[in-house]
Amino acid sequence: MSKKFYITTPIYYVNARPHIGHAYTTLACDTIARRHRMLGDDTWFLTGTDEHGQKIERAAQAAGKTPQQFTDEVSAEFRALWDRMGLTYDDYIRTTSDRHKQGVQALWKRIKDNGHIYKSHYTGQYCVFDELYVDSVGPGAPCPECGRPTETVKEENYFFKLSAFQDQLIRLYTERPDFIRPETRRNEVLSFVRGGLRDLSISRSTFSWGIPVPDDPKHVIYVWLDALANYITALGYGSNDTTKFDKYWPADVHMIGKEIVRFHCVYWPAFLLAAGLPLPKGIVAHGWLLFEESKMSKSRGNIVRAETIVDVLGADALRYFLLREVVFGQDGSFSFDALVQRYNSDLANGLGNLASRTLTMITRYFKGEVPYPSHTAHTLADAAIADAAKKVIADYGTLFDQFQFSRALETAWELVAAVDKYIVENEPWALDEKKDEESRSRLATVLYTSAEALRIVTALAHPVMPDATAKIWAQMGLGDIKKFDLTQLQWGQLRLGTKLGEVQPVFPRADKSAVGRMQQMEEQNASVGTGGSPVQPSEARPPTAMSATQTALVKPAAAIPDGKISIDDFAKIELRVAQVKTAERVKGADKLLRLEVDLGTEVRQLVAGIAEAYEPEALIGRKVVIVANLAPRKLRGLESNGMIVAASPEGGKPVLASFLEDVPLGTRLK
Repeated sequence: MSKKFYITTPIYYVNARPHIGHAYTTLACDTIARRHRMLGDDTWFLTGTDEHGQKIERAAQAAGKTPQQFTDEVSAEFRALWDRMGLTYDDYIRTTSDRHKQGVQALWKRIKDNGHIYKSHYTGQYCVFDELYVDSVGPGAPCPECGRPTETVKEENYFFKLSAFQDQLIRLYTERPDFIRPETRRNEVLSFVRGGLRDLSISRSTFSWGIPVPDDPKHVIYVWLDALANYITALGYGSNDTTKFDKYWPADVHMIGKEIVRFHCVYWPAFLLAAGLPLPKGIVAHGWLLFEESKMSKSRGNIVRAETIVDVLGADALRYFLLREVVFGQDGSFSFDALVQRYNSDLANGLGNLASRTLTMITRYFKGEVPYPSHTAHTLADAAIADAAKKVIADYGTLFDQFQFSRALETAWELVAAVDKYIVENEPWALDEKKDEESRSRLATVLYTSAEALRIVTALAHPVMPDATAKIWAQMGLGDIKKFDLTQLQWGQLRLGTKLGEVQPVFPRADKSAVGRMQQMEEQNASVGTGGSPVQPSEARPPTAMSATQTALVKPAAAIPDGKISIDDFAKIELRVAQVKTAERVKGADKLLRLEVDLGTEVRQLVAGIAEAYEPEALIGRKVVIVANLAPRKLRGLESNGMIVAASPEGGKPVLASFLEDVPLGTRLK
């Protein structure tokens, strides 16, 4: 029987539009949920929005809307973004929904009936931004969490006997060291609780935007008790149908940001203990995404929208970057430059290039069918790839279960690099030219080994990059990757004679203009706030610092007399040395040749109009110059990823640019 797996994101506060900080948490949960589904687990993935509290009430007033109108609009923005990114949540909870209100009131009654709630008066400081009672500072002092001024609150409240649970919580943290991860967060929480807990005010009576306290509707329930309960109300707690609650609770993973650790690791387990309900199995806190060395926030004006990246590079690029670049649990830096660099190095030149070159060669040399690897043509190099793949399968799963996403992906991409090197060293294009039986057997072995390694990386990476890996899987003729049982993954499962699908590039290389385009899109959206409302001057995003090269990409260069160009214009053209590996005529085109050229780190397909000047076989092994950062385009149905450089005299045949001295492949011409 399959085991259950229940994972939750925090529910997002709807005082501001979603940005990639929100996306980071949600796509991490989505990746984990996808992997557990591939492992055969009965998986439930919950996300949603937190819509009550004084901060929301004030934000709605500032926008000239009712709180319900305001929350409806912003919650819809979150859900639309998650849907656009293809996130596979099973439920989306809103704290303004009737089912949630019913469950929260049921939880309140249960805690009160158990003797853990009493009425008294609260006088002290309150941070509206964090919806946090701050007992350690005086009137007007800044909040120790966010630095904003606190407000003095004097009102009749209901209190929760938090102090009564201090010893139980300490035992929880010590007896279950994995309850809070990473260890740094566990130590912070343990220190806080050992410092002494005071009873917690859990109602407000000075505003009305919240869930009424049962039998005392002039009070609304404290927003954090309200919000935290979403993890059980979404499962039907407090309703007439508790089937999902009985099946999935307790949660296996609550994924949160480090700024809300206290609420989840102190208040939430105390509420559950008071209600006599099971505790979640684990709470995992990640760090912040830093942009311009600051945490992304509306007030700082440094929000980066996930839509910008999805529009330019696709959702898979964002997913891979955040999980590969950021060590989970620690703060991580985000920049458009780093995003494009990682995309090109790991995806376009890495996995994408491996898929393209391997499947293209199988199509060309074996009519699109997976070849039979000959035992007589087997070498130590083949065995090394197989051993590396087996180790990756074992290590990847272990690292993923420990939330070490970056290290897991690094391990998988070490296999990608090893196979790239294996292909270069074994030169399948040269083996094909020899035409003898031994070379043919060796060629089959090299391509089978490469394809099998590609299959394994694709299967492992599917939860991280679902769209791209599904395309590669289909191109390999393997059907629907979502149906693959990840528990059965092992070396040697690629069936001989499998007919490949149509081979197409999965990760087109991003040129440098991608950075400028994303920055421009962010600048254009910086003046628009939640729901199209203008951002206040204090919230406007400051101009992003750009290098001279990036500025040239998004602004027209100043006019230069006599038709000359500036050095910045020339610097945009990336000329590199490449070597022709294969060449053939394009059917139905007298002037076109289809070439595969090796740049040292990747092999690309080019279509060049030089067929009248050069025979295909004469080009094999020749070093040429190509424009490497030219946007791809199709000629006669073939995608050309670059342009070969040749002199073309008026009325004469083209003459290829070449070298007298030996120049390493990939060298840039300057």
